[in-house]
Amino acid sequence: MKRIILITLALGLGLSAMAQEAAKKSVPEQTMKVGGFVMTQASYTSNATPSSTLNLRLARLQVTGKILGDFDYRLQLQVSGTSGSISGPRIVDAYVEWQKYKPFYVKFGQFKRAFTFENPMHPIEQGFYGYSQPTSYLAGMNDRVKEHASNGRDLGLQFQGDLFELDNHPLLHYQIGVYNGQGINVKDVDNNKDLIGGLWFIPVPGMRIGAFGWYGTYSRNGYLYAANTTQKSIVTLPRRRYAISGEYKVNDWTFRSEYIHSYGPAFAYAYGSNYTDIDNTLGYYSDAAYALVIAPIIADKFHAKARYDVYRDNKTWDRACAHYDVGLDYWFTKNLILSGIYSFVSDKRLANPNYSLFDFQLSFRF
Repeated sequence: MKRIILITLALGLGLSAMAQEAAKKSVPEQTMKVGGFVMTQASYTSNATPSSTLNLRLARLQVTGKILGDFDYRLQLQVSGTSGSISGPRIVDAYVEWQKYKPFYVKFGQFKRAFTFENPMHPIEQGFYGYSQPTSYLAGMNDRVKEHASNGRDLGLQFQGDLFELDNHPLLHYQIGVYNGQGINVKDVDNNKDLIGGLWFIPVPGMRIGAFGWYGTYSRNGYLYAANTTQKSIVTLPRRRYAISGEYKVNDWTFRSEYIHSYGPAFAYAYGSNYTDIDNTLGYYSDAAYALVIAPIIADKFHAKARYDVYRDNKTWDRACAHYDVGLDYWFTKNLILSGIYSFVSDKRLANPNYSLFDFQLSFRF
C-alpha cells in the first residue's frame, strides 16, 4: 500500500511538472502594446500669397497586439487636426487579421486599401515631407473625387499572402479586398462595393515589381446645386484605376517609382456640402507618376534624397502640377528623425504657376 502511495505521488508530481512546462510554452490569450508617433513641421511657401507656419502635422496613438497567437489586431487614432471636422481627430485603423498561414492572411475592419506600394507605408518612412501626388489624389488620401480625408483607408475585407518561397524570401505576394468605397468611418451609401487588388513579383530580396487594380464607385446622397432642386437623390460616380509599381531597396539605398491611371469624374464640392454636382473641369481621365531615390551619406543614419512627382487632373499637360524635391534627413535613432526638403513647384493650373516650398520636420515614435 505504501509503495502504491509513493508511486501515485511521483506520478502526480511528474504530471504537475509537465502541466507547468506546457503552461509556460502555451500562447498567451492576448498581448497588447501601446505606442504612437508625432510629426512636427515648419514650412514656408512662396506662391502668390506667401505663407509660413509651424504645424503639428500628425499625432497618432495606437494599440496593437495578438489574440490567441494567430490574430493580429490594431486600433490607431489620429489625434491631430481640427476638432469637430471630418479631417480632425478620428479612428484611422481598427482591424483584426488572422495570420496563421503566410499564404493566406484574412483581414477585416478599417485599414489601408490594397493599392500601390506607397499607400501602406508609414508616414515617417515614406521618405519625404508628404506622400506623392499619385498616392494623395488617386489612392484615397485626399481623393480627387472629393472623398473626405481617409488616409488611404476604407472599411473592408482583405485576403493576402506570400507564395513560392525561395532562399528565405517569397517570389510572389498577392492582396485583394472588398471595400465600402466611401472612405473611413462612413457607412456605404449605394450598396455597391469596391474591388481592389495587387500582385507583385520579388525576384531578389529588396526588389518588388507590381501591378494594382481598382474597380469601384463613390457615391453621395444630396442635392443638385446647379438645378436648385429640393429632391434628394443618390449620385454614384465610377472609380476605375490601375497602378504600375517598382521598388528596389539595397544597402540603405531606395529606388521607387509608380504610375497611376484613373477613369471617373469628380464631385464639384467637398464632402459634407450635401451637393452632388459634377466638376466638369476635371473630366473623366487623370493620371500621376513619381520617381524617387534615397541615398545613404552615412548608412542607416544620414541620407540625401530626390523626387520627381507629377499629377495631371484631367490628363493634359496644360493642367499638370509637378514637384521637384531634394532634401536631407538625419536619423538620431530609429525613433527620432530630422528632415528638410526643398521643392520647386510648377502648377500650370495657377495664374503664377512656379513657386518654392521649404519644409522641415522633426518626428519621433514612442
